[in-house]
Amino acid sequence: MTASVFDHPILSGLLGDDEIGAQFSAAAELSAMLRFEVALAEAEAAEGLIPDASAEEIAALPEAFVADLDALKQAIGRDGVVIPDLVRQWRAGLGDAGEHLHFGATSQDAIDTGLMLRLGAVLSFLDQRLAAIISSLDGLETRFGTQPLMGRTRMQAAIPITVADRLATWKGPVVAHRAAVQHMLKAGLPLQFGGAAGTLEKLGDKASFVRTRLAALLQLSDRPQWHSQRAIIAEIGGLFSHISGSLGKIGQDLALMADKGTAVIGGGGASSAMPHKRNPVKAEVLVTLARFNAVQISGLHQSLVHEQERSGAAWTLEWMILPQMAIATGAATRLGTEVLQSIEELGDR
Repeated sequence: MTASVFDHPILSGLLGDDEIGAQFSAAAELSAMLRFEVALAEAEAAEGLIPDASAEEIAALPEAFVADLDALKQAIGRDGVVIPDLVRQWRAGLGDAGEHLHFGATSQDAIDTGLMLRLGAVLSFLDQRLAAIISSLDGLETRFGTQPLMGRTRMQAAIPITVADRLATWKGPVVAHRAAVQHMLKAGLPLQFGGAAGTLEKLGDKASFVRTRLAALLQLSDRPQWHSQRAIIAEIGGLFSHISGSLGKIGQDLALMADKGTAVIGGGGASSAMPHKRNPVKAEVLVTLARFNAVQISGLHQSLVHEQERSGAAWTLEWMILPQMAIATGAATRLGTEVLQSIEELGDR
């Protein structure tokens, strides 16, 4: 049993998303943070800050390391972050090379960079799915675009339009959202690397060189630390909300069209009391997911208030909100594709 619908053993069948949800598993998070540490050691060795031999030993750590999750759970209750005990566990398997692991970095560097690595995968999934939605909309226009349809304003009959006119209002935002996703991927999500208070004080005059190498190794954007400047988190969350919101509009329109008989959606949900019914479940859930993300975005904007050089409170709030928004957006793109591909008829008949 779980309190979250997104990984609930039953409800996740409707609201979850296996591909995107996997990016927020403990295994994915631990792997991404260790990837940061390996790349950091390589970058620091290249700049002469740690021995090459230590970097080589650290590079081999992912093959052998098995995290003690119970110890991490106990430690985070004390420390508020997972890295102190995780570094202890990593170093235990490294011997003398362990003293060079995590050199000059802080917990937030590993955690935020690990998040960016995983969000890159999330955005790639969304790019592919938005492409599928656009393709489905193009297919519907080919099949039904010339069909007549009564335009409606304020839920009332207005003037005659065509199915193509309504499809255009659905497609335009999806195309724009895909372009925004691709722009974010092309520009690169930002590396987080600032050390204890954002100054990389332990690296001296090698700091900028290490950061540039580290960003290149991880295929992230080389930007100054953003420990307390959280605009990128709000920007990504905003994109999630825009995507789910536009798909929610499609779902709302389809549910209303099904009610009026101007859309026939195959594979609808069954009713236990009325066997003749086929409920537009997927269209309805698109509306639900859009409203869920619309509520969550206000929480991310609250988390923009990171006091001084680092906030524990605002940072923890991000951990509670952003993963759920990502999975909700994944579910919306999954369901959006499915419902569009299941449409059998569109237009007035």
